[in-house]
Formats: sequence, C-alpha cells, structure tokens
Amino acid sequence: MVDSAESRIPDGIGDRHAQDQGGFARHANPLSILILGGMVVAAFLGAFGGGQARPLSISTPAAIVEVITPRTLRNGEFFETRIGVTAKNDIADLVIAVPPKLWRDMTINTMIPAPSEESFKQGSYRFSYGPLKKGDRLQMKVDGQINPPLFAGTEGEIAVLDGERRIGVIPFSIRVLP
Repeated sequence: MVDSAESRIPDGIGDRHAQDQGGFARHANPLSILILGGMVVAAFLGAFGGGQARPLSISTPAAIVEVITPRTLRNGEFFETRIGVTAKNDIADLVIAVPPKLWRDMTINTMIPAPSEESFKQGSYRFSYGPLKKGDRLQMKVDGQINPPLFAGTEGEIAVLDGERRIGVIPFSIRVLP
C-alpha cells in the first residue's frame, strides 16, 4: 500500500484549495457584515422590542387619561402597563374597562392598587375604583406576561368610565415577536 500525500487528502479537495486566493477570498463576505450591522441598528432602534414605551394620552372634558405600555414584546416576556387618570371634574365611580381580546393569551400577575370591585359587563372586564375628586389622580399598574400561544399581537382599547358613562377611550395594539 502506497502512502502518498495525495492519498491523505479527502475526496474533492485538491491543490487549488490550498493555494492563496488573495483579496476577499480569505475574509468574511461583506454582505454578511452589512446584514449583521443592519440587524444591530434595528435592535438599537427598538424594532425587536424593548426600549422606552411611548405614552398614549387623551384629554376629555372630564379627565386626562394616559396609558404607558410597550407596543412590541417578545413571546414569554414580562411587561408593565401604567394607566393614569387625572380628574378634571368630580368622578362619582371611576371604572377602567378592558376588553378580553386585549388580554387574551396573557397572564396578568398583579394590579396595583386593587380595585374596590371587579366585574365583567357589556363585553369588558371592569375595575371600579370609586370616586375621584377634581384634580386627584389614579395611577394603576398592571404587570403581565405574554403566553406562548399569543403570536403576532393583539389589539383593543382601554376605556375610562364614570359608572356607565364613557369618559374616554385609548385604542392601541401590541405586536408580539417570537
């Protein structure tokens, strides 16, 4: 049996593979570096979630309503939503209403402060906080987590009521990435 240098080279590999090719042949493809750099820039700009949540707010004759929540989340991620209501006039019974489709496939872990009464009425979960005097503010904090079945996202609106009378509504959507 003859043991030559060529017999130790794997099939399909020849001398041309061992020769210096020069130029970019020894380096990574510039296209892959551009793609990776583009993904890093997109991540820094918040395209894949994270970052500061922009507040959504409305002002009505009865109240100023503000919702701060992330609009892009990843599956399984914990998140925080803050809902603030500042009364411009006395509110007899402040109620925050959330439709089920907004929280579908999410786990709501905590809600601070706890409402004095919880119910499901006219297609929404309702959280009653009682009276709110002119100039007073309710700051509600909701902690939740995205469950695995939620894919692509969800949308809905948070409504603020005085008993049964609608004060204001903030529609928004949450995009969920894998």
